[in-house]
Amino acid sequence: MQDVVAKSIGSSNPYNMVRATFDALKHQDSPRSVAARRNIKVSALQARRIGADAEATPAD
Repeated sequence: MQDVVAKSIGSSNPYNMVRATFDALKHQDSPRSVAARRNIKVSALQARRIGADAEATPAD
């Protein structure tokens, strides 16, 4: 699992923040459904993600 950073818009009431987090987690799409919606294979979707992670990581 990766760290998640999000911006809270509106109330920062802890109860609302937890409720919004769980709501967002319930509405996540699986890699299979995202690939089907984009008409590509899951492996191609994951390859794009790995390539994006490599570009986002600064080189030493």
